Amino acid sequence: MSILDYMLRSDGLYLHCTQGMMALTPYTPRAIRVRYTLGSEFSAQPSLMVVATPALGVHFTVEERPSHLVFATAEVTIVIDRQTAAFTYYDRQGVLLTREPARGGKTLAPIDVVVSDFSASTVAEAGLSADGVRIEARNIRTRIDRQAYHTKLEFEWAESEALYGLGSHEEGMFNLRGQHQYLYQQNMKAVAPVLVSTRGYGVLMDSYSLMTFHDDAFGAYLWSDVDDELDYYFLYGPELDQIVRELRTLTGKAPMLPKWAFGYIQSKERYKTQAELIEVVQEYRRRGLPLDCIVLDWMSWPGEQWGQKSFDPERFPNPDQMMAELHALHAHLMISIWPIMRPGGANWQEMHDGGFLLGNQATYNAFDKDARALYWRHAHDGLFMHGIDAWWCDCTEPFEADWNGAVKPEPEERLRINTEEAKRYLDPEYINAYSLLHSQGIYEGQRAGTAARRVVNLTRSAYLGQQRYGTITWSGDIAATWETLHKQIAEGLNFCATGLPYWTVDVGAFFVRHRPDLWFWRGDYDNGVEDMGYRELFVRWFQYATFLPMLRTHGTDTPRELWRFGEPGEPMYETLAKFLRLRYQLLPYLYSLAGWITHHDYTMLRLLAFDFRDDPNTYDIRDQFMFGPAFLVCPVTQPMYYRAGSTPIADVARERTVYLPAGCDWWDFWTDARLAGGQSIVAQADLETMPLFVRAGSIVPMSAPMQYVDEQPDAAIELHVYPGRDGHFQLYEDAGDGYDYEHGAFVTIDIEWQDAANRLVLGERNGAYPEMPVQRIFRIVRHDATAKTSSRELCYQGRRMEVNF
Repeated sequence: MSILDYMLRSDGLYLHCTQGMMALTPYTPRAIRVRYTLGSEFSAQPSLMVVATPALGVHFTVEERPSHLVFATAEVTIVIDRQTAAFTYYDRQGVLLTREPARGGKTLAPIDVVVSDFSASTVAEAGLSADGVRIEARNIRTRIDRQAYHTKLEFEWAESEALYGLGSHEEGMFNLRGQHQYLYQQNMKAVAPVLVSTRGYGVLMDSYSLMTFHDDAFGAYLWSDVDDELDYYFLYGPELDQIVRELRTLTGKAPMLPKWAFGYIQSKERYKTQAELIEVVQEYRRRGLPLDCIVLDWMSWPGEQWGQKSFDPERFPNPDQMMAELHALHAHLMISIWPIMRPGGANWQEMHDGGFLLGNQATYNAFDKDARALYWRHAHDGLFMHGIDAWWCDCTEPFEADWNGAVKPEPEERLRINTEEAKRYLDPEYINAYSLLHSQGIYEGQRAGTAARRVVNLTRSAYLGQQRYGTITWSGDIAATWETLHKQIAEGLNFCATGLPYWTVDVGAFFVRHRPDLWFWRGDYDNGVEDMGYRELFVRWFQYATFLPMLRTHGTDTPRELWRFGEPGEPMYETLAKFLRLRYQLLPYLYSLAGWITHHDYTMLRLLAFDFRDDPNTYDIRDQFMFGPAFLVCPVTQPMYYRAGSTPIADVARERTVYLPAGCDWWDFWTDARLAGGQSIVAQADLETMPLFVRAGSIVPMSAPMQYVDEQPDAAIELHVYPGRDGHFQLYEDAGDGYDYEHGAFVTIDIEWQDAANRLVLGERNGAYPEMPVQRIFRIVRHDATAKTSSRELCYQGRRMEVNF
C-alpha cells in the first residue's frame, strides 16, 4: 500500500492510499488518533470509550520529503513512508519510540458481520451454576447484518522495552514481551485495550470486539475481530503517569469515591438475613476491629425471583430499619445486583413488556438507554430508596460457556466457546462493552437523583472509560492457592497501567475447597478456616490487600470474618488486626491519593516502571509495587509456617528477596533502617511482617487507628518524614461524600521537605469545604536510622508554617 496524495484539514492529515484512506488527528500534542478504512469515508459511529473531541488549536505541521511525509505536533513526530505507508514514531528530540514493519503495519480484512435472529427462537433455563442462573435461547437463526473488517496493527518493538496493560486476566503475565493474550470478557478476565511501554508511549485501540495481542512467533501485533475501521490512539508520555493522563483526557476522569470505600469491606458468600448482617457489624464494633462496609451477596431477592431488585420480606422484613441500624453503627451496605432476571418477577415482567431484554429473554439490554433507565428505576425503587450505599454489579460479562466441567478447556477453546456464546446475544462488534454501558446506567441514574451520595460500583468486568462511572473492578472468582496469590499481583498492576485506577481482589480467594468435578473450584484447603495452612495464606493475602485501592474479603466455602482466623493474642488474629489498623492509620495518605486520581489523573497501584522507568532492573519484577509515591510493597507469596492440612513447615527461611530500585535510598518501614537503592536484599518476612519500604524524601500523613473512617474528623495527623532527598506531598481533604468537590469544595495543603535544611514547610491551605476543621494538630515525625527519631507538634490554622529539626 502506497500513498497517492494527501490533504491538510483543520483537524489533521488525510492520506489517500492505493488501498483506502488514513487520517491522523491530534487530540492533544501527545495524543494522535489514527484511522484507516478501505471505504470511501470514515465511520460516523460514536465511540463508547472516547468522550473527548480534538482540542482546538493543537498545532501540527506536515513536511513533504521525497520518500516520506513528516507529521509533527509539539511532542510527537510520525514519519510516514510514501511507498508502504509504514509509520515510525519519534519524540520531539528525534528519539525513536517505536515503528511499524517497513512493509507497513496496518491490515484490514473485509468480513460479513453475522448476527442472531430470535424471531423463531425459544428460551429455556440452563440451570443454576456456580456463577448464577443461566437462561439460553434455542432455535436461533442467523443473518448477515453488514460488512466490517478484521483489523491488525503491527509493530517492531525494541529488544529492551517492556510492555504492560491489557487489563486483568488470570495467568499472571506481567511484562507482556514474548507473550500473547486473548481479550474478551469472562469471569477472571477484565479487558482494557491499552498497551504502555517503558520507551514512553502507549497505544489505545478503540475497539469493543474480541481482540488478541501477540509478541511471539506469530508476530508483534494487536488484532480485532469486528470493526468498522482500524481506529487507535498513539500516546506519548514519556512517563507512564503522563500516558495515563492522556488516556483519562480521552476517555473520562475518575470521580471521587466516598471516603468510607477506602476502609475495610467485609463480605462472604453469603449473609442470609437482616439480623445476621447487623450481628456481624456489632461483633466488629465489640472487638474494636475497624469496619466501614458489609456486603449482601446474591439471593437477597424474594424466593426464586433471580435478579429481582427488592428484598425477600421473610429474611429482610424491614429494610428501612436495617439500614438505619447499620448507619447508626457507622457501617454501610453494598448489595449484589445482576443483569439477568429469571422470568416471572416484577422487574423481569416490566423489562419484557418494554422490549428491553436480549435474545435469551432474561438479560437486560444495557446498550439501550431506555433499558438502562428502567434498570436503574428498579434498583432505586427496590433498594436505593431504603438507604443502600453501594452496588456490586456481579456477572457483568453475562454470557459465558466454560464455567463447567472437570477439565479446564484449552485457551483457544475457551476463547472460541465464550465469544461464540456472547455473539449469540450481542453484536459481535460490541461483545466487550456490556460492562461499560451497564456501569453508565448505574452512575447516571444515581447521579440524576442525588448529589449527596457518591456512586460506588464494584464490578467484575471492565473497559476503558468505565473509570468515569465510579467503578472498582475485582479479579473474579479465583481459587485459594499460593500460586494464585502470586499471579494476582501482576494482574492488578497491568490493569491499573491502562488508566483504570481502582482494582481489588477477593482476599483469601473465592473458592477455598477442591471440587474434582469443576475445574475452577480448585482451592487447596478443604477444611477452610480450620486449616492453619489456609489461615496463613489468608493473612498474607490480607497483608497484600492492605495496599490495594479497596480492601475487601470475600468468598465461599468457609467464613471470612477476621475472628474466624484465631483469637486475640494468637499470631494470625493479631497480624490481621495489625494490618487492618495500619490501613486506617494510612487513610490521610490513601484518601489524598484518591484526590490525586480525580484531580491529577494519578495512579495509586503502580508497577515499578511508573516511578523507575530509568531502571531496567524493575521491568520484570512482578511481585513488588509502589503504593502511591512512598511505599514499596513486597508481598509474601509462599508458605513459611504451614502447608495444606495444617502440616507444619520446618527449616524454611522466613524472609524474601527484595529489589530496592535505583535512584534513591529506602527506609525499612518496620525498623527505620536506611538502605541504598539499586541493590537486592534479603528482607525479614515472618508472619507479622510483610516487607515494606519507604522511599527517601517521602512525607506520609497518618492518623490514629479508628473504628470507621470519619470517627474522628478533627483528629491530629502525623506527618512522617523520611529524609534522604527533598520531598513533596499534597494533602487532600473534602467532605468524604457527595459531589460538592466538583464545585471546588475541597482543601489541599502542599507539604515540602527541604532535606539539606532539615526543614518541613506546610503551605497555605487552598480551598474550603463546609465541614472543614478550622485548625488541625500536626505531629511532625522525622525518622532517623540511628533510632533518634524526633518529633514536633504544631497547631495549623491554614497559614504557612515551617518546622526546623
